[in-house]
Amino acid sequence: MVRIVVLDGCALNPGDLSWAELESLGECEIFDRTPAGKTVDRAAEAEVALTNKVGFDRPTLARLPKLRYIGVLATGHDIVDASAAAERGVVLTNVPSYSTRSVAQMVLAHLLNLALRVGHHAEAVRRGRWAASDDFCFWDGQLVELDGLVLGIIGHGRIGRATAEVARALGMRVLVHDPAAAAGADKTVEVVGLETLFRQSDVVSLHCPLTAETAGLVNAERLAWMKPTAWLINTSRGPLVDEAALAEALNAGRLAGAGLDVLSTEPPEENNPLISATNCYVTPHIAWATRAARQRLMDIAVENVRAFLAGRPQNVVGA
Repeated sequence: MVRIVVLDGCALNPGDLSWAELESLGECEIFDRTPAGKTVDRAAEAEVALTNKVGFDRPTLARLPKLRYIGVLATGHDIVDASAAAERGVVLTNVPSYSTRSVAQMVLAHLLNLALRVGHHAEAVRRGRWAASDDFCFWDGQLVELDGLVLGIIGHGRIGRATAEVARALGMRVLVHDPAAAAGADKTVEVVGLETLFRQSDVVSLHCPLTAETAGLVNAERLAWMKPTAWLINTSRGPLVDEAALAEALNAGRLAGAGLDVLSTEPPEENNPLISATNCYVTPHIAWATRAARQRLMDIAVENVRAFLAGRPQNVVGA
């Protein structure tokens, strides 16, 4: 019977889902978390390993001769050295598409919060500021209608397209920058250069993978291209943004606000400048984590293992 290990199952399944389908495929050992230095010990006898954030670099893979398969419980797979895995004949899979609607929903949540300052006003009411008001209504700062504003989307994959669909429903004009030619096939968006997108957008939303080319994509120079009334939303990868440069722009009033679900280091260090930056709203990497999305993730991850064991692997990275 095949031996399966799940190294950090808690994020996917904190207790509201079932591992039964995976357990039906072999001898299965599930760890909620695996601390640094324990990966080799826990995966030593496994032929199949599932991981979300527990990394497999070249030295780790060299110490796991029985390992035949790594299933990443996410879409991004940079935690595994794909080249080293391929050299050792280890099949590497990921789970695409499971969180598309949930992430687009988080973009909308941040967008509406920035436009209407929902969290700020709710907290003001809790502190008694409405009760102390002389008028029947009370607002603090400008409220913004989204109809007619421009949303710039960097990365026009599944989530970028879903976000564009939501934006159009709100009456927004959508600009897209994506090196992939496929972006031009969507006639409901305008494909533009990167500088044009930053300069013309009222909102810039990031939906691109983290690569050597996209790391630090949003830097001081590009932030300076943005309107001082504009907002930045990032539900993709934290290192796409130069965090010090973004905090400086927000604190200096050169950018109106930011909504971020990801940071460069997670959980963040206490001195991360964005935690206390002006009009910066940070959520703890939860865009993907609705129960519906996690159930899809579980279902696809189990099907990936089943397909591998049947000799017809699917969702293979680099295939």
